[in-house]
Amino acid sequence: MNDPYLKFVSSEWGQKLTRAVGLPQPWRLARWQAGQTHPVDGTLLLAGDALALAASAYAGELATEVLSWQADALPLQPWNPASGQLLKAVLFDASGIRQSHELKRLYECFQPLLRHLAPNARLVLLGRPPQALEAIEAQVSQRALEGFTRSLAKELRQGATAQLLYVAEQAQVHLEAALRFFLSAKSAYINGQVLSLRASTGAATVADWQRPLAGRKALVTGAARGIGAAIAETLARDGASVVLVDLPATQAELNGLALRLGGSSLALDITAADAPARLIDALPEGVDILVHNAGITRDKTVANMAAELWDPVIAVNLDAPRLLTEALFAAGSLRDDGRVVLLSSVSAIGGNRGQANYAASKAGLVGLAEALAPILAERGIGIAAVAPGFIETHMTEHMPFALRETGRRMNVLGQAGQPQDVAEAVAWLAQPVGGALNGQVLRVCGQSYLGA
Repeated sequence: MNDPYLKFVSSEWGQKLTRAVGLPQPWRLARWQAGQTHPVDGTLLLAGDALALAASAYAGELATEVLSWQADALPLQPWNPASGQLLKAVLFDASGIRQSHELKRLYECFQPLLRHLAPNARLVLLGRPPQALEAIEAQVSQRALEGFTRSLAKELRQGATAQLLYVAEQAQVHLEAALRFFLSAKSAYINGQVLSLRASTGAATVADWQRPLAGRKALVTGAARGIGAAIAETLARDGASVVLVDLPATQAELNGLALRLGGSSLALDITAADAPARLIDALPEGVDILVHNAGITRDKTVANMAAELWDPVIAVNLDAPRLLTEALFAAGSLRDDGRVVLLSSVSAIGGNRGQANYAASKAGLVGLAEALAPILAERGIGIAAVAPGFIETHMTEHMPFALRETGRRMNVLGQAGQPQDVAEAVAWLAQPVGGALNGQVLRVCGQSYLGA
């Protein structure tokens, strides 16, 4: 969708005017393009201890150039700030910080380099899960990384982002996959997020990073258009064969997309009583990736909400994903080492006026991920939720102007996300790394002020 304000701010005259009057100046985000050979299209700087050292072994596959922070004993050429060389990505390993005075290393590294970041730079900090450490000061020091990262993310400019990954010792095998995502343009609309890579069962490696989902079958609900269609396209791009599900009214669009992607389609009302049985019958060989994208809104304040606006939202957004997942799991149609991704919302986290029914349904999906995580993990299946913020779709295109503009600007990046942003997150969680994120929520919202 066209964003006139973003287009205006991107012009020389627009930059001068908005700067003069103190208006927001969102930066046009660079997103992943077909044909890119490295996740980092530029210079990657490594800093820190053991995890940075481990990453240095494959860093040459991540970026076109890799340098080290001056004070670190990494087998790399040190970065010279005086050279004027801009950094496209920074990986700072803070996992060795065990005392509060050592937190100053964050300041000593980032304070000088922040003025040397290229546009759309990616910053990733690494830590150890605080609860896994014995010493109280070590737990405190590692927990402090979260406040630093979220604050740093709000200070960055020109489309740069920052994330924190807590990496359990048994989960280091998943670190490369995480870095390939968070250091790349695939994570363009993700900012200020904190995730934990945990030990998991099942596959942990990817044979072909250009097609990490090769040999996997994916089912996507609500796939005929918008975010669902973008998810289907991205999963197919990454090698998965796709089964597209949507309402019978969308049959023509559904069939056209399936034909273009080399997949299959199923017209189905997911709230129908026979939906689980029909889905199982349509998947005789089972499915590896299950994406619950279908969702509806019926917005009204609680005081003005009729009962008939409540039931369908809960039925489509919450009950159907739960019933279908449980049925496919019980029937064995959801294969071992599979992945389930639930489309939640930032409304589930921060609430939103006039969306009590929608927010309840989407918060319920977060609960579903948490509740099913240990059950599905017994067969190596990972489940996680993606919580989009304001995303440009046909639905938001028809919102009142003032409400649409507010939604676009109410995040640190100062703009709406694209369906591709959500799709990239879903495709990443569908990889083997998804097992290490079992039961967690990834916000794709530009670090929304809603619930921040």
